[in-house]
Amino acid sequence: MKTAVAIVTGSGGSGCGRAIARRFASRGAAVVVSDIDEAGGGETVRLIEASGGRAAFCRADIRERADARELVACAERTYGGVSVLVNNASAPHAAGDNLDDWMDCLRTDLLGPIAATQAAIEAMRRGGAGGAIVNIASISALWHGRATPGGIAGYDVAKAGLIRMTTRLASLAESDRIRVNCLAPGWIATDGPRQYWESLTPEERVARGVPSKLLTPDQIAAAVVHLAEDDTLAGRVLVWWSESAPRFIAWADRGYRDVDAIAAPLG
Repeated sequence: MKTAVAIVTGSGGSGCGRAIARRFASRGAAVVVSDIDEAGGGETVRLIEASGGRAAFCRADIRERADARELVACAERTYGGVSVLVNNASAPHAAGDNLDDWMDCLRTDLLGPIAATQAAIEAMRRGGAGGAIVNIASISALWHGRATPGGIAGYDVAKAGLIRMTTRLASLAESDRIRVNCLAPGWIATDGPRQYWESLTPEERVARGVPSKLLTPDQIAAAVVHLAEDDTLAGRVLVWWSESAPRFIAWADRGYRDVDAIAAPLG
């Protein structure tokens, strides 16, 4: 990663984005930190530089297509190209089944990554050396319904879209040396999930389908860097439930394990 230029969206907070940005910097990448939180983005840059790394902040509201394109252009102006894009930015989650409440999640967690991915692909093609794109989805996008209440509908829809985008773009590895992969993690020890997790007893966690332990932002960062660096991976989805080891979904997996018979024959 000594010559890499990595863009990490949503890296101005104290959670996974910052951990991912710092992990890339520790491996020699020049990192473009992106967020709508300018103070937080500046703090991420400060932490990277304090550890001897290189980083620059480019403010971008990933919900705006023009901002997504300008973010990639900023990386090209600042560091001469783009090697890695990590689509990490995520909207605050609005609960409920009102479709209007889904829109901010869809714009931030799906449409924004689509725009950033398109711009990054164009930049990587101009650079001529290929590159890697890592999408951050969620294991919640893989479940078919829920046995216990909960979940954020717009978030799950957006993350399911990222998974499908990843597999559809697998062919870029052969045509352009651009590898697109995806991480679908379980519960992560960032502020909101950790506070909720800590409020429950072990028995309540079992009853509510909550894992017995949480992934750490550093574990997420390590997985993202692996997906970006392993040149054998393209179109793969790495699933990491909080209580088990990370595993890849098999290529061409049908996406369902159990089926229920219909009550009467069709036709």
